[in-house]
Amino acid sequence: MTLAPAPPTSVADPAVEQTASCLPKRFLVALDASDHANRALMEAIKLCGSVGGAITGIHVYAAKLHDRRFRQMEGGLPDRYREEKTLESQREIHDDLITRGLNIVSDSYHDHAGRVCAEAGLPYGRRSPEGKNYRRIVEAAESGEFDLIALGALGLGAAPGSAIGSVCERVARRSPIDVLVVREPDRAIGAGPIVVGLDGSPRSFGALRTALDIGRRLGAEVHAVAAFDPYYHYAAFNKIAGVLSDEASRLFRFKEQERLHEELIDDGLAKIYQAHLDVARTIAAEEGVALVCTLLTGRAYRAILEYLQRVGASLLVIGKTGTHADPGLDIGGNAENLLRMAPCHVWLGQVPYSPALDIVAEETIGWSKEAEAKMERVPETARKMVRMAILRFAQQRGHTVVTAALIDEATERFCPAGRGGSKAAGRMAHSEGVGDPAVAACAAPEPGWSAAALARLARVPEPVRPALRRRAEAAALEAGTAEITLEAMEAAIAEGRLAMKQTMRSGGHRSRRGGKERDHGAGG
Repeated sequence: MTLAPAPPTSVADPAVEQTASCLPKRFLVALDASDHANRALMEAIKLCGSVGGAITGIHVYAAKLHDRRFRQMEGGLPDRYREEKTLESQREIHDDLITRGLNIVSDSYHDHAGRVCAEAGLPYGRRSPEGKNYRRIVEAAESGEFDLIALGALGLGAAPGSAIGSVCERVARRSPIDVLVVREPDRAIGAGPIVVGLDGSPRSFGALRTALDIGRRLGAEVHAVAAFDPYYHYAAFNKIAGVLSDEASRLFRFKEQERLHEELIDDGLAKIYQAHLDVARTIAAEEGVALVCTLLTGRAYRAILEYLQRVGASLLVIGKTGTHADPGLDIGGNAENLLRMAPCHVWLGQVPYSPALDIVAEETIGWSKEAEAKMERVPETARKMVRMAILRFAQQRGHTVVTAALIDEATERFCPAGRGGSKAAGRMAHSEGVGDPAVAACAAPEPGWSAAALARLARVPEPVRPALRRRAEAAALEAGTAEITLEAMEAAIAEGRLAMKQTMRSGGHRSRRGGKERDHGAGG
């Protein structure tokens, strides 16, 4: 087995080294000496080297399977091998060859991979478990020790015309971490555009960030595509028309429904998917990456396949499941088809990312004139917080237009008459003649907490913990973010420390305003 020299691990732009990476650092690479596996190792070295990560090679050998198969074949051996003494001798020889021979093969794979990693300055680990190949690879992925599996679409047993091997497909379906599938052994990632597929799901936006990071590090173009299928609905309407009776057509008001579909649903779908691209463009601009955005029509995976071929893509990055996935789904239908048929390498992403609410809302949610007028009555100091609360309420219910009625519904939901809400906020709303939106602000949906942020909060001294919690939640509401992260918690702690220092300089830990104590909150 021979491996090409390791590619340089330096990134295309030195400034990238100063940019926080969302790429995995702990790579697990499946080895079997095939051209596809060798390319998987080289691409892993290139990406892993750019983030200062580590690589572990895994080769699974099935000694017990070979031993069982040999025993099954003993009955078909020539007569001269079936004498008891000769047969026992053959069993011992076979057991020794299988045990030592398969270990030697695994060691040779690891030796070559280790040398290539050493030349690239990367640490290398070895795994050679015995058992069923795909099962042992998945178990390694489930161990929590790795962030990504890199493997070839095909192995040594590939037959002409094969699209994807059984090991690759089984691993891709079951892996709980990202999977990089190498489909072109003679082509490097970055030799053509990196394409990311978007459907608005958190995993598709996670895939976007991965694609942007790879493109930035390799100096490759990054393209974003979103595909919607208007033709399916036409076909569905035609089928329905063929089975409806005259009476049913009248009850269903079929002609009106068809016209509504043509005028509203098709345009609506286009706007939804175009909005995903607009959000992606904003995210890319914030990360300093130029993004080519294209809206496609047709069956999603087929439209994306055609696009990949047209632009000569080197890598497709997609979420493993999409926006319509249910909790038990192992892989989405579009991801499954693209995994099998894509003409380039495929990265199946598992890491979700939710863009900031204000970015999403700007592209996806509009306001009616009546709603805007109602918001104008909110005091300017509270308007941003109220607006974020209403937007989050609209987003949670799938609305793309905020109406005055929706604002009223949000107000009733957050601060129903006679219970809940802040009395002070209610008095302010009444005195200012603001109306319900100001009351909605007092009970805006609380942001969620990541596990890391909660763990950090738990390490803060108990006396200041409530103040820091309020500080972090207020900052999240102000920013319109749905979750408080570890970074946000650290920022709140830093602000709390600063506030405490300023308070101590002024001569006390607490100050009184209007006869009430104000907690400055600090933590460690």
